[in-house]
Amino acid sequence: MAILSGLSVDNLTEILEGQPSFRAAQIFKWIARGAFSFNDMSDLSRELRDELAARHNLYGSSIADRLEDPDGTIKLKMRLTDGAMIEAVLLIDGEGRKTACISTQAGCPAGCIFCKTGSLGFLRSLEAHEIVEQFLHIRSAAPTISNIVIMGMGEPLLNRGELRKALGIITDERGLGLSKRRITLSTSGIVEGIRELAEIGPDIRLAVSLTTADPELRKQLMPIGRSNPLPDLKEALQYYQKKRGRRITLEMVLLGGINTRDEDIEGIIRFNRGLDAAVNLIPWNPVEGMAFQGKALREPTGAEIARFARELKRRGITVTRRWRKGRSVSGACGQLGELPLSQFNRQTH
Repeated sequence: MAILSGLSVDNLTEILEGQPSFRAAQIFKWIARGAFSFNDMSDLSRELRDELAARHNLYGSSIADRLEDPDGTIKLKMRLTDGAMIEAVLLIDGEGRKTACISTQAGCPAGCIFCKTGSLGFLRSLEAHEIVEQFLHIRSAAPTISNIVIMGMGEPLLNRGELRKALGIITDERGLGLSKRRITLSTSGIVEGIRELAEIGPDIRLAVSLTTADPELRKQLMPIGRSNPLPDLKEALQYYQKKRGRRITLEMVLLGGINTRDEDIEGIIRFNRGLDAAVNLIPWNPVEGMAFQGKALREPTGAEIARFARELKRRGITVTRRWRKGRSVSGACGQLGELPLSQFNRQTH
């Protein structure tokens, strides 16, 4: 049985052989409106709705749990058809803008030592419908979503084909019609994937989880750096900017006492030369049991964060700070896959 949420209008036309061509566009629009059943598609005949229900599924995922933080963050735990679990998050900023943070893989092969998802190992990449459905499920909880960040579980540029299909559906004006300029992809630095984005798109915003510009330290913190060394990464980013003309964001997960030293600041300044980039500082969100070189990771102090930001700004670099959201439900950056406090309480009382 085909899962229709991950199909383009052209794909739908193919599987609706014998039906008028406009039927595919109708179904595509119904899915975009949030239909969760063929019975919701009131402008289709009862006979066609029954036929569709017998031969196809609208969705391939279901909500296994919904957790809400007092700050408005909502985390959805989704069960896929093979039993795999993924998480997606609704974030609300200080101005009330709503952003869907979606995943591209179950688990993650990158293995960053400061990320809970990376500690889970890697199960598989998601199919297009499993990516699209995260947005649809989140939108059902918050209809006025204005942005998407592809920063959830997994490394997006290791699942480029299915992600490209999903974004084609999400941005199609005949359905959801979200602007590409409202979509940001965050990568751990897959050089081949960045070059492919430069060549063939999609033309979305790009953020790179840099964390440190110290080559040896980065290989230890982010093992993906061994096969995607910093000089190659910078060259790929320069190529991307030459092709796309877009500012990029360099994301710095600040780990107290590890990458907050003077040499770390100087390294970021050197890496930033020749790039049109802003630096986004992300204070590490604690995850129990995570350690580096035998010592437990710790959050950066306020003084460490302020000094890092001050020195970068003093050298002419644009600095932003990621404000922490969703920590009580383990929905903050680096926490996806962690057992949230609210779930723990529910299981033990």
